[in-house]
Amino acid sequence: MPAPAITPLLVTAGIGWLYYRRIRRQFGRQPYRPKRTLMRIGVLSLLACGLLLAGLPAHRLWPALAIGGIAGSALGWLALRHMHVAIVDGVRGYTPNAWLGGVIALLLVVRLAWRWYYFDGLDAGMQRVGLQASPLTYGLIVALVAYYLVSSIGLVRRMRALPSH
Repeated sequence: MPAPAITPLLVTAGIGWLYYRRIRRQFGRQPYRPKRTLMRIGVLSLLACGLLLAGLPAHRLWPALAIGGIAGSALGWLALRHMHVAIVDGVRGYTPNAWLGGVIALLLVVRLAWRWYYFDGLDAGMQRVGLQASPLTYGLIVALVAYYLVSSIGLVRRMRALPSH
């Protein structure tokens, strides 16, 4: 395969690997890594600002921006309510609610797979511009970013509230 033909496959495999790692962290007790969590908050904050700036000029994306942000924030808050934090053997750790994080990540993966299938099924002569600006996909991405941002900020706050040993 020539390099340009294999590039989309490599990018897709890379994104799939990142999703696998992210979803895998939704299960079981996780060690708390403050630097990684703060880095995640910074990156997600930048991504949230970028999504906001990208969505504001497109009037048809406003409902997706609002609904996705509210739904993701609410799910992040709910996940925090069901997250267990504790110090075990002198190590701070947490057990996230696997259902909430897994469901929102799965929704985005299913939506992106459906869009990919629909996009690849088009004839070569059809217009493809505008297909990727789907309000549903945009809303799910906003919800996912809001979910992880709220849950990460809440995790930092809950870890700081634990007694020091």
